[in-house]
Amino acid sequence: MTIHIATPDQLAQAARQFIDNLGQRRIVAFHAPMGAGKTTFISAIVRQLGIEEPATSPTFAIVNEYHANGNSQLSTPIYHLDLYRLRSLEEAIDIGLEDYLYSGAYCFIEWPDLAEPLLPDDTCHVNITVNPDGSRDIEF
Repeated sequence: MTIHIATPDQLAQAARQFIDNLGQRRIVAFHAPMGAGKTTFISAIVRQLGIEEPATSPTFAIVNEYHANGNSQLSTPIYHLDLYRLRSLEEAIDIGLEDYLYSGAYCFIEWPDLAEPLLPDDTCHVNITVNPDGSRDIEF
Protein backbone atom coordinates (compact mmCIF):
# COMPACT_ATOMS: atom_id res chain seq x y z
CA MET A 1 0.00 0.00 0.00
CA THR A 2 1.15 3.56 -0.68
CA ILE A 3 0.05 6.70 1.13
CA HIS A 4 0.84 9.97 -0.64
CA ILE A 5 1.49 13.04 1.52
CA ALA A 6 1.43 16.16 -0.64
CA THR A 7 1.67 18.72 2.20
CA PRO A 8 2.49 18.65 5.92
CA ASP A 9 -1.14 19.33 6.82
CA GLN A 10 -1.97 15.84 5.51
CA LEU A 11 0.29 14.12 8.06
CA ALA A 12 -2.40 13.41 10.66
CA GLN A 13 -4.72 11.85 8.09
CA ALA A 14 -1.86 9.81 6.62
CA ALA A 15 -0.83 8.59 10.08
CA ARG A 16 -4.41 7.52 10.85
CA GLN A 17 -4.62 5.68 7.52
CA PHE A 18 -1.31 3.97 8.27
CA ILE A 19 -2.45 2.82 11.73
CA ASP A 20 -5.76 1.58 10.34
CA ASN A 21 -3.88 -0.59 7.82
CA LEU A 22 -1.21 -1.84 10.23
CA GLY A 23 -3.52 -4.46 11.70
CA GLN A 24 -2.09 -6.35 14.66
CA ARG A 25 1.53 -5.69 13.75
CA ARG A 26 3.44 -3.71 16.36
CA ILE A 27 6.97 -3.61 14.94
CA VAL A 28 7.53 -1.05 12.19
CA ALA A 29 10.90 -0.56 10.46
CA PHE A 30 11.36 2.72 8.58
CA HIS A 31 13.71 2.82 5.59
CA ALA A 32 14.50 6.19 4.06
CA PRO A 33 17.43 8.51 3.49
CA MET A 34 18.43 11.18 6.00
CA GLY A 35 15.92 14.03 6.01
CA ALA A 36 13.11 12.08 4.35
CA GLY A 37 10.74 12.52 7.28
CA LYS A 38 10.99 9.31 9.30
CA THR A 39 10.82 11.08 12.67
CA THR A 40 8.13 13.47 11.44
CA PHE A 41 5.90 10.62 10.30
CA ILE A 42 6.52 8.62 13.48
CA SER A 43 5.61 11.71 15.49
CA ALA A 44 2.30 11.95 13.61
CA ILE A 45 1.64 8.24 14.24
CA VAL A 46 2.25 8.44 17.99
CA ARG A 47 -0.01 11.50 18.23
CA GLN A 48 -2.75 9.48 16.54
CA LEU A 49 -2.16 6.73 19.11
CA GLY A 50 -2.85 9.15 21.97
CA ILE A 51 0.60 10.42 22.90
CA GLU A 52 0.53 14.12 23.77
CA GLU A 53 4.24 14.66 24.30
CA PRO A 54 6.16 15.48 21.11
CA ALA A 55 8.01 12.56 19.56
CA THR A 56 11.60 13.57 18.93
CA SER A 57 14.48 11.81 17.26
CA PRO A 58 16.17 9.33 19.60
CA THR A 59 19.45 9.52 17.66
CA PHE A 60 21.55 10.14 20.76
CA ALA A 61 19.38 8.34 23.32
CA ILE A 62 18.80 5.43 20.88
CA VAL A 63 15.38 4.73 22.46
CA ASN A 64 12.58 7.13 23.40
CA GLU A 65 9.69 5.79 25.42
CA TYR A 66 6.28 7.46 25.17
CA HIS A 67 3.32 6.95 27.45
CA ALA A 68 -0.29 7.55 26.46
CA ASN A 69 -2.59 9.85 28.34
CA GLY A 70 -5.68 8.57 30.14
CA ASN A 71 -7.81 8.93 26.99
CA SER A 72 -5.82 6.35 25.04
CA GLN A 73 -6.59 2.65 24.66
CA LEU A 74 -2.87 1.82 24.98
CA SER A 75 -1.78 -0.08 28.06
CA THR A 76 1.88 -0.31 27.02
CA PRO A 77 4.41 2.38 26.20
CA ILE A 78 5.43 3.13 22.64
CA TYR A 79 9.10 2.69 21.79
CA HIS A 80 10.78 4.86 19.18
CA LEU A 81 14.24 3.57 18.31
CA ASP A 82 16.96 5.06 16.13
CA LEU A 83 19.71 2.55 15.39
CA TYR A 84 21.80 4.91 13.24
CA ARG A 85 24.68 5.11 15.73
CA LEU A 86 24.93 1.38 16.37
CA ARG A 87 27.89 -0.31 14.70
CA SER A 88 27.13 -4.00 15.18
CA LEU A 89 24.39 -6.50 15.82
CA GLU A 90 25.99 -7.12 19.21
CA GLU A 91 25.38 -3.48 20.16
CA ALA A 92 21.71 -3.90 19.24
CA ILE A 93 21.53 -6.94 21.49
CA ASP A 94 23.37 -5.08 24.28
CA ILE A 95 20.80 -2.24 24.33
CA GLY A 96 18.08 -4.85 24.84
CA LEU A 97 16.52 -4.53 21.39
CA GLU A 98 14.91 -7.96 21.63
CA ASP A 99 13.18 -6.95 24.88
CA TYR A 100 11.56 -4.03 23.06
CA LEU A 101 10.66 -6.12 20.01
CA TYR A 102 8.92 -8.82 22.01
CA SER A 103 7.27 -6.57 24.61
CA GLY A 104 3.94 -6.44 22.76
CA ALA A 105 4.29 -2.66 22.50
CA TYR A 106 4.51 -0.59 19.35
CA CYS A 107 8.14 -0.25 18.25
CA PHE A 108 8.92 2.29 15.55
CA ILE A 109 12.49 1.79 14.33
CA GLU A 110 14.55 4.21 12.28
CA TRP A 111 17.65 2.85 10.51
CA PRO A 112 16.72 -0.82 11.18
CA ASP A 113 19.05 -2.49 8.68
CA LEU A 114 21.72 -3.51 11.19
CA ALA A 115 19.13 -5.26 13.35
CA GLU A 116 17.35 -7.05 10.51
CA PRO A 117 18.25 -10.54 11.86
CA LEU A 118 16.47 -9.72 15.13
CA LEU A 119 13.25 -8.35 13.64
CA PRO A 120 10.16 -10.58 13.87
CA ASP A 121 8.82 -12.05 10.64
CA ASP A 122 5.68 -9.91 10.80
CA THR A 123 7.61 -6.62 10.97
CA CYS A 124 6.03 -3.94 8.80
CA HIS A 125 8.69 -2.41 6.55
CA VAL A 126 8.02 1.17 5.48
CA ASN A 127 9.83 2.96 2.68
CA ILE A 128 9.57 6.74 2.50
CA THR A 129 10.29 8.35 -0.84
CA VAL A 130 10.85 12.07 -1.26
CA ASN A 131 9.39 13.15 -4.59
CA PRO A 132 10.83 15.99 -6.73
CA ASP A 133 7.94 18.26 -5.69
CA GLY A 134 8.74 17.70 -1.98
CA SER A 135 5.78 15.39 -1.37
CA ARG A 136 6.33 12.02 0.29
CA ASP A 137 5.17 8.52 -0.54
CA ILE A 138 4.86 6.10 2.37
CA GLU A 139 4.97 2.56 1.02
CA PHE A 140 4.39 -0.50 3.20
